[in-house]
Amino acid sequence: VFKNIPLAIPYKGDLVLRGEAVISYSDFNRINEEMLDATLKYKNPRNLCSGSVRQLNNRVTSERNVNFFAFSLVRADGVDFGNSRAAQLEWLRSQGFDVVEYRMVDAETVEEAVRWFAEHVEGYDLPTDGLVLAFDDIAYGESLGTTAKFPRDSIAFKWRDEIKETVIKEIEWSASRTGLINPIAIFGPVELEGTTVSRASLHNISIMEELQVGIGDTVSVYKANMIIPQIHENLTRSGNLQIPDKCPVCGGPAEIRQNSDVKYLYCPNKNCAAKHIKKFTHFVSRDAMNVEGLSEATIEKFVSAGLIRDYADIYRLAQHREKIVSMEGFGEKSFANLIESVDRSRKTTAVRLLYGLGIPNIGLSNAKLICRRFGHDWSSIENATYEQLTEISGIGGVMAEAFVRYFSDEENRKAVHDILTEIELEKPDAPANAQLLENITFVITGSLERFGNRKELVELIENMGGKVSGSVSAKTNYLINNDITSNSTKNRKARELGIPIITEAQLLDWIENGNRP
Repeated sequence: VFKNIPLAIPYKGDLVLRGEAVISYSDFNRINEEMLDATLKYKNPRNLCSGSVRQLNNRVTSERNVNFFAFSLVRADGVDFGNSRAAQLEWLRSQGFDVVEYRMVDAETVEEAVRWFAEHVEGYDLPTDGLVLAFDDIAYGESLGTTAKFPRDSIAFKWRDEIKETVIKEIEWSASRTGLINPIAIFGPVELEGTTVSRASLHNISIMEELQVGIGDTVSVYKANMIIPQIHENLTRSGNLQIPDKCPVCGGPAEIRQNSDVKYLYCPNKNCAAKHIKKFTHFVSRDAMNVEGLSEATIEKFVSAGLIRDYADIYRLAQHREKIVSMEGFGEKSFANLIESVDRSRKTTAVRLLYGLGIPNIGLSNAKLICRRFGHDWSSIENATYEQLTEISGIGGVMAEAFVRYFSDEENRKAVHDILTEIELEKPDAPANAQLLENITFVITGSLERFGNRKELVELIENMGGKVSGSVSAKTNYLINNDITSNSTKNRKARELGIPIITEAQLLDWIENGNRP
């Protein structure tokens, strides 16, 4: 998948290393130039890289020249590195891996090295936003321990954010599928971190009021993490902006709602077209129905043209060939590719469909819990009662209420049944000991050895009835970490709470032998 990872290396032992996937600026520009639909162009190399490595089609990742750069060695059994990080990196280089650029420094040369990197970073073909300073002496670094969040053997810092002043020209109000209407500041274009920026989210009414934003105000803007444009400061603070009382999409009345101490603008109109565009975008997303090539901008075109009014219409787009191929950005080839992608998504699962419906509070993990409880049988799923749902570990009253309310609506049920005439739901094969881990909550941390990525381990646990959480708490039953003696934050928390720490091998041994932990 990654262009520069060697297919074979001289070393034959167990090797664990960490690194980062990167796309160069030159490849980023080339890929964007090849995209005929301007609405599909990527904003920056990081977004392109993230989307590329998450592709279900490995060929896409390869064609986009995604490269891997190692920045640390976790383990290489039987190799003596003389207690040196630099020796580890050079050894990785000798095995055929590309490693991050580094320089050996001491107290006298560190400032000069930082200046050197700062001066040269603008000419790099690879995106970079800062430096890491680490002790070369591995044992000494480890002896320093960790803070609540980070190891004490290294520090990281970002280059100072590039900040530019500009003038707000207007505030655009953007409606979402949830009904929230989000304010976006439109300002005179400025160059930041190599790209032209002319808009930044103001997030909600509370932030707008705090900044005292108004048309004509002079503001300073920057890119958070060199990616996301943000208002840094309002230098004039006129506060002359009026909050609209109508939805910018449907024209219906908008209302201000408050959640905790934060005020939002909201459109209560259930039939607002903006909600439909956003809900269709969610419906075709990767973890839902996974219709590749159907972007939000394209969906907006189809909705505006009357081609998509409900979910099932996505599966009837082939009926509108003449109209679609005449649209800007479309032709016979792109139309054929779209229909092929739509047809590929017809064979799917109850989990994908349920998640794709965008029921409030029902995310992907909750959809998995519900579908597993009802044996992935759609009739049982849509007729689930509040009492049945709240019996599922991880499904609370708010989720159950939202779920039952959704399927109590006849319009929703009709829309879902319409979808079912166009797709085929496949039930996943039930693994042996399918409920072996039922009602057991795991937390995963550290490097994995037996699985290609963390998602594979999560799916195994969930398929056997278990649950995976992101943080250690009193509700955690086991922490999975191949380094049981580690002094990481999660390990320490688990020890404090008396939670057993196990390895992948122990978990797999339980599963293979059918032993419930």
